[in-house]
Amino acid sequence: MMEDKPEPPPARPDILAPAGDMRSALAALAAGADAVYLGLKHFSARMQAANFSTGELARLADLAHAEGRRIYVAMNSLIKPSEPDHALRLVRRLALDVAPDALIIQDLSMLDLARQAGFQGELHLSTLANATHPQALRAALDLGVQRVILPRELSLEETRRMATLCPQGLDLEIFVHGALCHCVSGRCWWSSYLGGKSGLRGRCVQPCRRVYRQKGKEGRFFSCGDLSLDVRTSFLPALPRLRAWKIEGRKKGPHYVYYVTTAYRLLRDSPEDREAVREALEILKMSLGRQSSRAFFPSAGSPVPPPAQKRLRTGSGLLVGLISGTAAGGRELRPAIPLLPRDLLRIGHEDEPWHCTLPLSGRVPEGEALPLSLPRARLPQPGTPVFLIDRQSPELLAVLAEWEEDLAARAPLRASRQEDVPGLRAVPPVAARLRRGRPLDVLLLSSLPHGRAGRAGIRPGAVQGLWLSPKAVREVSRTLFSRISWWLPPVIWPEEEDLWADLIQRILRGGARHVVCNAPWQIAFFPKNRDLALTAGPFCNSANVFALGVLARAGFSLAIVSPELGEGDLLSLPAGSPLPLGIVLSGFWPVGIARHSAPPLKAGEAFASPRGEEFWMRRYGPNTWIYPAWPLDLAARRPALEQAGYTVFISMQDHPPARLTQAPRPGEFNWRAGML
Repeated sequence: MMEDKPEPPPARPDILAPAGDMRSALAALAAGADAVYLGLKHFSARMQAANFSTGELARLADLAHAEGRRIYVAMNSLIKPSEPDHALRLVRRLALDVAPDALIIQDLSMLDLARQAGFQGELHLSTLANATHPQALRAALDLGVQRVILPRELSLEETRRMATLCPQGLDLEIFVHGALCHCVSGRCWWSSYLGGKSGLRGRCVQPCRRVYRQKGKEGRFFSCGDLSLDVRTSFLPALPRLRAWKIEGRKKGPHYVYYVTTAYRLLRDSPEDREAVREALEILKMSLGRQSSRAFFPSAGSPVPPPAQKRLRTGSGLLVGLISGTAAGGRELRPAIPLLPRDLLRIGHEDEPWHCTLPLSGRVPEGEALPLSLPRARLPQPGTPVFLIDRQSPELLAVLAEWEEDLAARAPLRASRQEDVPGLRAVPPVAARLRRGRPLDVLLLSSLPHGRAGRAGIRPGAVQGLWLSPKAVREVSRTLFSRISWWLPPVIWPEEEDLWADLIQRILRGGARHVVCNAPWQIAFFPKNRDLALTAGPFCNSANVFALGVLARAGFSLAIVSPELGEGDLLSLPAGSPLPLGIVLSGFWPVGIARHSAPPLKAGEAFASPRGEEFWMRRYGPNTWIYPAWPLDLAARRPALEQAGYTVFISMQDHPPARLTQAPRPGEFNWRAGML
């Protein structure tokens, strides 16, 4: 692998702060953030936040640019087949009226749509796009990306490897603080599989935060503490091409944004000043987050515990106490810290029947009883945790008032005219003779049948698919290499890259021609202009013709579409596609892929949600795959799919636990309900 000449590290990385509403954005600027990232009312991966209209954003951008700060707009949701025209028009309005400094994107279609719309700023690749290894950085740069946001699952050594091998012309960004998901970014379909509310669309209902049970064990085993690199950030300034420290929290209020931004500015600017570091750590204690985790970053002299642990209180906010009962049958709270007027409390967790928020009208001293006036039907159990989730201190309100006054003085938006917004330039569809070829079935095996694929042979009438692995390369007869569909994993970590590069070279030398990449960036492993049939797999999350157009330009000859789409979207997609299309028709599709463990749950044994939904886990390499107890099954829809133009049908074969109770529910994913 060729390495670029090392560059000197930047003088200091930017502090990039989140904003879900205007007051949070002003809090970020007031705290000294170098850049603020935020979303619009559409196409944001945090749709539960208030987000911004283009008119609000124009004023804010005017203020930020006058202060020498930058505005990044997150248009980082998956885009459905009917939405590219809307996305293009929205980007065009942004380009004309707001001129943000960058767009944060997930869907490959935005690489084309942003430039068609005349957007001149940078394109930053979201963690949801899953660029997890150094070769992925080169592929992203080749497709027009200027910055890649690194996964939160990387260790310090892996982050260093990514930075060292990052090509010139590309910057990197790393999360330093905020919420952690259990599953790998861009590799979670849990919320979508349970009811169409897709995390890739910013509508996740957070099933990983629920209580689960397995053989008498009960807990929020998948619910992670918040990431807080705090003093570990002292390792980061030495990394080349690392341009920004990112704070997660677009659903948080201005208190969180102001104080977390302030803390990391202190840690960046004065890492050797013990007093400044001590002050930063004290500020972080009051940032109103969950108990903290350092994810995979090192801890001084000891291994890092997994971010999801039974002992952690993982409700959103700062734990201030537990509810107790009174002699009269009521409920009260004796807070462990003083509470202030206008503090906002959260009682319990969102999946509990008594969950609610409670604003305070007066001060409550530490340890003093606060009677809770709640309907008797929703009285929480004694021991229920109470979290402080927002605070409006007089000091912060005074700071915000000054910035609000400056914002109000900005000129109102002069909206672009409708004729200034161009129409889409269509992607040429695939020729009908290619789209309507003879249907092909692929039987994708999770492991070698009977221990050796060479003995089992290939099932008549279907192409055998195998997940690429050292065992498969070692035990499969080379005479079969050219007849097998070889599948790369959905996630490749930096320390694995050499292994996968070697395995790929070995199967290519053995005559392999059919390879499925399960991230678009994996195409960087393959030589250009070689007689290969490269397929963009279903884990690429392809969902519209413009994304498929980018895949075709990158060198793919076929694509397997995202299984999240509903009936109308799936049936409309082939007509305009520039590539022949396939679909996962049946089998155990994972609800998520995680690098974290979930102690004390055991892999290979069923576990259940409070609603009785059963799941199971299996470990493949460094990752844990989480499956529902009911397989995907669109077999009855095959005639309609063939008529629409799909030519490849995938069956994912796995081996669920023997004692798994398969749920009596259809496995049609979002076919009927559609993806929200």
